Amino acid sequence: MTETRVAVVTGGASGIGEGIVRQLVCEGTSCVIADLNVARAEALAAELGEGVVALRVDVTQEADVAGAVDLAVSRFGRLDCMFNNAGMLGAVGSLVDHTLDAWNATMDVLLTSVFLGTREAARVMIAQGGGSVVNTSSTAGVRGGLGPHAYTVAKFGVVGLTESAAVELSTHGIRVNAVAPGRTVSGLTAGLIAGDPDDVATTAAHMASRSRNGRAAYPQDVAAAAVFLASEAAWYINGACLVVDGAGEVLGEKASRYYGTPMSLVGPAVRKPGTA
Repeated sequence: MTETRVAVVTGGASGIGEGIVRQLVCEGTSCVIADLNVARAEALAAELGEGVVALRVDVTQEADVAGAVDLAVSRFGRLDCMFNNAGMLGAVGSLVDHTLDAWNATMDVLLTSVFLGTREAARVMIAQGGGSVVNTSSTAGVRGGLGPHAYTVAKFGVVGLTESAAVELSTHGIRVNAVAPGRTVSGLTAGLIAGDPDDVATTAAHMASRSRNGRAAYPQDVAAAAVFLASEAAWYINGACLVVDGAGEVLGEKASRYYGTPMSLVGPAVRKPGTA
């Protein structure tokens, strides 16, 4: 009988983190939902059943992150997957207006937390002989100009840490990869687009109208990529950053201006001479 896999998901109570938790549970994985919003985390855990437990975690605090990993081991016996997903938008506005406190707070949540999660997971995974770490970066972490300054720097740092940690930890049977989501329907994007974190419908319609394929991306779409990277099917993928943006940002944000609209969408198809 295959042993049940165990995961910790930071920021797992909502958005992409919630999508990851739901996908993992569907595949039979036991989960620790590590989130600052413990009420929401507990509600999700109660919904998903006894294989899921919630813990209030401030990902900027060493003891909290270590506690999430320790809870996974004490409750479920091991740790197979660590998803460093918790995040926020952080400091916004002109670079010259950024305060050091706002800059540091952004780095703590978006980058230092990934270091802490990777370190604490590695502590357990080295001892047990392997595991997988998946970090949430962003399209803003692989191409400048797609996000606020501090957010961009932190997310680039996540990709760099992913690559660096993958090299060291591979000798212990541990893989470290990242996902770089583009615009995704969530409470964060709803707050930015609709002015209301709960107005998902307006946000989804807005995103769909601006998407190259006419669809909005949801947390489960990113979760599918993240969970794949943590799976045995991805055993030979290590140190990678998988962009999940429908070719709309990293590849398409700037270059698409040169392509225009295909003629087949605006008029009769152009046929080559001699064809029917």
